[in-house]
Amino acid sequence: MLFNKEAKVATEKGITGLETAIILIAFVVVASVFAFTVLSTGIFASERSKETVFSGLEEAKSSIEPRGSVIAYKANNAGTNTIYKVSWVVSNAVAGEPVDLTPPYLEGEDATDPDIDSGAEYKTVISYTDINQHLADVPWTVSWVGNNNGDSLLEAGEKAEITAWLLERDTTVAVTDANAAGYWVADANGGHGILSSGTLIGTNDQFTLEMAPESGAVLTIQRTAPSRLDTIMDLK
Repeated sequence: MLFNKEAKVATEKGITGLETAIILIAFVVVASVFAFTVLSTGIFASERSKETVFSGLEEAKSSIEPRGSVIAYKANNAGTNTIYKVSWVVSNAVAGEPVDLTPPYLEGEDATDPDIDSGAEYKTVISYTDINQHLADVPWTVSWVGNNNGDSLLEAGEKAEITAWLLERDTTVAVTDANAAGYWVADANGGHGILSSGTLIGTNDQFTLEMAPESGAVLTIQRTAPSRLDTIMDLK
């Protein structure tokens, strides 16, 4: 007895173990690269945040702060009474890093004050601004108040009196003499106060002094001249 059977062909599709391994390895590699990228980004961001925090702390630790009043001094300039210098006392804020107060000028070296210290490598700069002019590098001197260790660094527990000189002062004559205060001529280091082409400080004039150390915050002093100029004035 003969049977006629149709042959049925079944098509089977699948993947081998090798292909599976390759796919899994690819997934692992991609995931590893992604994880490494995320980790590296996180570490970089963390480092940048740490640097920002430390930079902020360094700025705060290197700051200076005023102590007491701002004192202005009057002198005659060719018949006009004006402020020729301004003084204030500073200390090291929050017992922080020392601030270099090497002065570019000295006081009392000869008849005219101040005198340029040509060998000084000063890092703190004082600027002056009023409604008529801006002086980027005003001559200044320093004298130490109370205990100090004799160097030019303002350290914790020390105080320094800073004097910004807007005009030159002839110490051989009285402040009322017509030649008591004179205009500046730019010195070798480029610093100068009010030039002959500038404007003197008069009564009720507002002005700003900015003291910028090498690092740390800038100390800004904004004051207004009184309605009457006395020999010594406390600009509260």
